[in-house]
Amino acid sequence: MIKNIVIIFILSVLICGCEKFSDLRLKNLFNKNNELTEQTGKYAINPQYSSADNFSEGLAAVRIGDDKTGKWGFIDKTGKYAINPQFDSVFKYSKGLAAVRIGDDKTGKWGFIDKSGKLVISPQFDSVHNFSEGLAAVRIGDDETGKWGFIDKSGKLVISPQFDAISHGAFSEGLASVRIGQRKTGKFGFIDKTGKLVISPQFNYPHNFSEGLAAVSIEAEKWGYIDKSGKLVISPQFYVALDFLDGLAGVSIYAGTETLRDGFIDRDHKIGWIDKTGKYAINPQFSNAYDFKEGLAAVRIGDDKTGKWGFIDKTGKYVINPQYSSVFYFSEGLAAVRIGDDETGKWGFIDKSGKLVISPQFDAISHGGFSEGLASVRIGDDKTGKWGFISRR
Repeated sequence: MIKNIVIIFILSVLICGCEKFSDLRLKNLFNKNNELTEQTGKYAINPQYSSADNFSEGLAAVRIGDDKTGKWGFIDKTGKYAINPQFDSVFKYSKGLAAVRIGDDKTGKWGFIDKSGKLVISPQFDSVHNFSEGLAAVRIGDDETGKWGFIDKSGKLVISPQFDAISHGAFSEGLASVRIGQRKTGKFGFIDKTGKLVISPQFNYPHNFSEGLAAVSIEAEKWGYIDKSGKLVISPQFYVALDFLDGLAGVSIYAGTETLRDGFIDRDHKIGWIDKTGKYAINPQFSNAYDFKEGLAAVRIGDDKTGKWGFIDKTGKYVINPQYSSVFYFSEGLAAVRIGDDETGKWGFIDKSGKLVISPQFDAISHGGFSEGLASVRIGDDKTGKWGFISRR
């Protein structure tokens, strides 16, 4: 069904966990060559948190308590609190700063803290994004009538709030996509870091620039690519179009069949990869896929209930045959895979040969897997289960 047809590009589930760990013990977990050791897959930080995020810049956000009244803080890799739980919502650290919210999601305000926990930009914004290329998008006002602008790391507004939306919330390759007008009738264009519109608003929705090109939607269900002058270099023809990475971009097309099911149009679609000329490097043939990470892409054959996932290389050749009910992309040389359905199945990790190096035993995996040598995993269900960290090395 259209509402369920998605090429998975980036999954987001906040998770993690921690417990005090000696310096000597941690030293033994991390070798210099990122190799598997006898500690791989063992708990470095025991499950104890209701929610958490992966490590970023040496710290991980963790929550104590439920999603309504719980508080977030940050731990280091020994499991020690670097910043005590006190915030109502947080982002992971990016460029030395983390966004934090004081108050609930309706009336609370966002600011930014440094790694000591000091508020370096006071809570004053109704919504924010992480810093990217030295600037962070911030909104003044509510979701319907508020306006977006950009601040620098001192908190100074360098681009005044004037835009109705920011696509993907950040600058990329010196440009950011912004919407002029309301959700149904407005159009997206691109600004530079002075706030000047360098590509006029004309797109229904764009992605950020990546490797010199940006995917844009001009008409319903038709995506193509523009260059930084705004010129269409790959004509709108795809149902989904993703960012270019290492010269390839994932796209999907309709395969011709169309049926009505449960009140929705169900169109058969296939996913492949194009190069920067728009030519297929890997022909459309997969029913779902992740983008390439570490040289491999996860692909699914079959529907979302009975289909199986495997991994291909950039020639489209299977290096790990379809056999898993669900997977994440490779990260730090390992990929999370699930054996069994989404209710009772368990998650483990494979290497790039397809060998199971961490046996399926976890009920959930955060953010696709390992980050900075640790992966956050959950034992138990999504209501009462707890998150901890296992070791990569």
